[in-house]
Amino acid sequence: MPMLATLGRPPAGDDFAVEVKYDGQRGLIVVDGDDVAVFTRNGAEVSRTFPELARVGAAVGGRRVILDGEIVAVGSDGRPSFTRLQRRWPQQRRPSSELVREVPTRFLAFDVLSVDGIDVTGEPYGRRREILGGVMVLDKSPVMTVPRHWVDVSPANMLEVCAANRMEGIVAKHLDSPYRPGRSPLWVKSMVRATAELVIVGHITTSAAGGSVGSLLVAGYDDSGELVLVGQVGTGMSQRERRRLFELLDPIEIPHAPVRNPHAEAGVRWVTPRYVGEIAYREYTPGRWLRHPSWKGLRDVGLAGARVPRAA
Repeated sequence: MPMLATLGRPPAGDDFAVEVKYDGQRGLIVVDGDDVAVFTRNGAEVSRTFPELARVGAAVGGRRVILDGEIVAVGSDGRPSFTRLQRRWPQQRRPSSELVREVPTRFLAFDVLSVDGIDVTGEPYGRRREILGGVMVLDKSPVMTVPRHWVDVSPANMLEVCAANRMEGIVAKHLDSPYRPGRSPLWVKSMVRATAELVIVGHITTSAAGGSVGSLLVAGYDDSGELVLVGQVGTGMSQRERRRLFELLDPIEIPHAPVRNPHAEAGVRWVTPRYVGEIAYREYTPGRWLRHPSWKGLRDVGLAGARVPRAA
């Protein structure tokens, strides 16, 4: 598992570097000469899903390296688009050459775990960033970029810049932090809008004929390990996504609600808790539903990490 940020307010002080948070899929890339392997944050290999990322090997000159970063698909506006990236999902499906040309992906490398077989995870973040800066041998690569980080800008100010430019948010990383698997307070993720990874527990179709998801019912696990329904989300999905979600959810429909507080609305189709999605929202109050939720996309994370959001 890679190192993960903790959601919170932008930290104060000058001990943090700031990175822009890009809207993509977390990934680890292992290069050893001509061999290049791509993994999700859960450890699933997706090399065949993103065949163009094999060229990361050329970008680093075939050195033995392990890189951490974000797999992104850039939209027509030049911004990473997770909706666009979803066209290259699910895992293990080899894309057609036409799809690779239409929706190319790029790896944004923001950390390095190993170089030339030497483990550098014990080095502080600042030093690892220096090492990462020397890994690429190409001035430009069609598949890999090392995005900029800032050490002279406050996290709070950078979050304001992101908001003004319609970006997701920031990740502030303590300059002395080693790289340790799992969630850490030394990395702080601050979003322009709050987000949560939640379990899909049901859906409502768009018509009696079905075939397309109208809205999703989402839930999180509480401290007792029970699933608690926290909202219904119907915005942020393309028609392609709505059809794809229906294809995923229809085979796992179940007769009873898998949550302790089922929703009584007619037409709800409950499903086996299997898929996790990211939801952006304005506010959450315990006992109520998410305010102004919007669908961000499926996430490759385990169910156990899908927790009831913290109150605002």
